[in-house]
Amino acid sequence: MLASPIGPAFRIGIDIGGTFTDIVLMSEDGSFRTKKISSSVENYARAIAEGLSEALAEYGIETPAISELRHATTVGSNAILEQKGAKIGLIGTRGFRDILQIRNLRLPRLYDLAWDKPPPLVERYLRRTVDERVETSGTIARPLNEQEAIAEIQTLLAEGVEAIAICLINSFANPTHERRLRELVATLAPNLPCCLSSDVLPEMGEYERTSTTVVNTYVLPVVARYLATLQADLATAGITAPLRLMQSNGGLTTANEAARLPMNIVESGPAAGVVGARAVSERLGLPNMISFDMGGTTAKASLIEDGRYSRSPEYQVGGGVIMGSRLLTGAGYLLKVPAIDLAEVGAGGGSIVWIDAGGSLQIGPHSAASSPGPVCYDTGGTEPTVTDAVLTLGYINPAYLVNGRLRLNAAKARAVFQDRIATPLGLSLERAAHGAYEIAVARMMRAIRAVSTERGRDPRRFGLFAFGGNGPVFGAAMARELGISRVVIPPSPGLFSAFGLLYAEVEHHRSRSFRAPLGTHAAAMETTWSAMAAEVLAMLEAEGFPSARRQVERLAALRYHGQAFELTIPVPDGPPNLPALGEAFGQEHEKTYGHRAGPEEPIDVISLAVIARGIPERAAVPEHIRVAVPEETTRPAPRQAYFGPRHGWRETPVLFRSDLASPVQGPAIIEEYGSTCVVPPGFAAKLDGYGNIVLEKEVVLF
Repeated sequence: MLASPIGPAFRIGIDIGGTFTDIVLMSEDGSFRTKKISSSVENYARAIAEGLSEALAEYGIETPAISELRHATTVGSNAILEQKGAKIGLIGTRGFRDILQIRNLRLPRLYDLAWDKPPPLVERYLRRTVDERVETSGTIARPLNEQEAIAEIQTLLAEGVEAIAICLINSFANPTHERRLRELVATLAPNLPCCLSSDVLPEMGEYERTSTTVVNTYVLPVVARYLATLQADLATAGITAPLRLMQSNGGLTTANEAARLPMNIVESGPAAGVVGARAVSERLGLPNMISFDMGGTTAKASLIEDGRYSRSPEYQVGGGVIMGSRLLTGAGYLLKVPAIDLAEVGAGGGSIVWIDAGGSLQIGPHSAASSPGPVCYDTGGTEPTVTDAVLTLGYINPAYLVNGRLRLNAAKARAVFQDRIATPLGLSLERAAHGAYEIAVARMMRAIRAVSTERGRDPRRFGLFAFGGNGPVFGAAMARELGISRVVIPPSPGLFSAFGLLYAEVEHHRSRSFRAPLGTHAAAMETTWSAMAAEVLAMLEAEGFPSARRQVERLAALRYHGQAFELTIPVPDGPPNLPALGEAFGQEHEKTYGHRAGPEEPIDVISLAVIARGIPERAAVPEHIRVAVPEETTRPAPRQAYFGPRHGWRETPVLFRSDLASPVQGPAIIEEYGSTCVVPPGFAAKLDGYGNIVLEKEVVLF
């Protein structure tokens, strides 16, 4: 046990997954302690409180030493995926009852006439309308019929709704009627949660605004109950430190704000890993990196360019994994809120390996998940998986995973691969397993290309930051195929998303519609930015950030006149320089799409936004990172590993991370708690000054 007095303060990051809950404790001196426990699916809060108490006892840390808790959760996304959100009602303008069901023209599979839209989160009988009309200018064309509104609210209350969403046509231009409806709801049901689209998303786009407001309302009671339970359980355990939640956009927010606008934390877990990758890459002086997170079910990629991660203005949740182009969307429920731009494919350690009707080998998207799990887990799984293939190739140690706590049945893995894959394809066992490995690599490369080449970026200009339980197993192979010369594997890669929480900053985002030609209305743009900035700066002030540690970034969403989609451009401080903003848009358009219009082409402003950041007193990433790991007592023996037909079976040294103080030539395997790093032939591995494993392609001279 590591003894610790009350003196040193600890910040704690907690990342919940469907299988495991990861806890990371960071001291003021940059030392880390880690804890991985099973998630309590029936009550995630209980696993956090119990696991945190175990970790504090294990490391001898007293509760007063905890200065802050940071948390990423899947509670919101799970409520949508499992259709277990609140029973809610929706009030709209007469004639617009079915916006939520009509949706837009985006389809996940082109030309598939048999595709069914996902069911609306609000059934039609709970979608009510009222007589009112506001013009796009904000002028009230028809006043709200209050008697009708009261009757519709009473109808919803009689149906037992747990919350009400209100989304009226053009309310972004004038929210008067929405606010009056909220007053009527408060009169009839004072404690009923009520969400207004003019508060949630004051932007044009009726479907986007309605869907976002409905999703926020749908998960609000679930998230609010979860956060209340979590804070109560922590208080019972004597932990009263402030709780902050990771948002989908990569910033932190308070528990109260997350309970009010839970739409912002739906994809908080994946965002935390990207935040950590950016922070560590910045410390290494590597501003251009591709974040690659491979777990048991999916692999996710995101782009970090010039030290900034890319944000998408909208995303979808609950639609499963989109295997094709990222332009083929529409399978899930749309959220028009800023989120770190992630691409995801169904290729993880538990992804099932199978042969299609044409005799071709396939990977995923179906997964064995944690139950029954891969065949090698010996817990009832019968379908071969990527993990079974990797074990067959000799890359992972059946007796060492999670420091030997999880023992794998290698014989069963080889037998199922021989029977289900190798024999039907007429291949040797190792060729079949390596083929599955290569197809998994190809699948995951699609995610990386989605955030790089499909965005006009050459992946060869970037490094690869690989983490997650399986990221280090595949990182070098993916880098080789993509022409990437450097791979960075952080300490404790299997828990790295929890690390990322500790590197994040507090952020508050606001946006408003502002439709006008660029080149005019500079004063009105400045007024809009200033009003939003005042709102978010006040929030930071209330959270204890002095003026010297408050920053505001301005953004503008622009598009050429007649286009359907816009690009978001950062705007420098000071009076708006509209010609410079137009030039920045043209450069980004050319970088993203490969072309730009001439100077005579008109540009439209679509919306304006601000991001307010609370800067911490000390650097989020310490100068030196030290992770407390169990002492290694037994030196693992070399083992045979298969690296494809060119290299065949090779006796491969098995090392610990600490053995890489001097560079090691591949092939080599680095084993550690929670993950295994494969260094194939043609790569060299070394340890940098921050404890990261750095893999670099060897230069071949002809």
